[in-house]
Amino acid sequence: MKSRCTVPLLAAILVGAMTAAANAHTGIGDTSGLAHGFLHPVGGPDHILAMVAVGLFAAQLGGRAIWLVPLSFVVVMAFGGVLGLAGVTLPFVELGIGLSVLVLGAAVAFRLRAAVPVAMALVGFFAIFHGYAHGAEMPENIGGFTYGVGFMLGTAMLHAIGVGAGLAIGRSRNGRGELLVRSAGAVIAITGAAFLGGLA
Repeated sequence: MKSRCTVPLLAAILVGAMTAAANAHTGIGDTSGLAHGFLHPVGGPDHILAMVAVGLFAAQLGGRAIWLVPLSFVVVMAFGGVLGLAGVTLPFVELGIGLSVLVLGAAVAFRLRAAVPVAMALVGFFAIFHGYAHGAEMPENIGGFTYGVGFMLGTAMLHAIGVGAGLAIGRSRNGRGELLVRSAGAVIAITGAAFLGGLA
């Protein structure tokens, strides 16, 4: 029970730290910051595909992974957002985001049977890059706290879509659902490879 409370508490602390990291920004209202933050992850195909892949991956693993894997992504992403807001230099951000689409899609396509801590570490690694991009691209005229809450909510929604689709489609009795989920992972991975090709 104690460990279940620790992770959400850490997420709250990290989001709260965004306020201090963004003290150079002038807020224009909670609604504007929340909306901008929410729309940022759902506005880019690379972010969308990576987030949905995390959800599909978690659904394939099942059990505690269904909520621990997406939660670990959101928590670490919040940390990356703090780095971006603070102006800390993080190299290879676009490469990391492109790789996340490729690797997470491949994990779904090949039905990677990773232990839950390993899966959490894998998605957490890529979450740093996504969070950094969200934080670094925050508009100058909105508040950091509400923006951070917004992009965490947007990300969680995309994870939920992936988990829901993975559970609904992947557990069909005839086995075709799992094939469909794995095929979706393959498409995501191929798209990630295309993103990486565009970075070259």
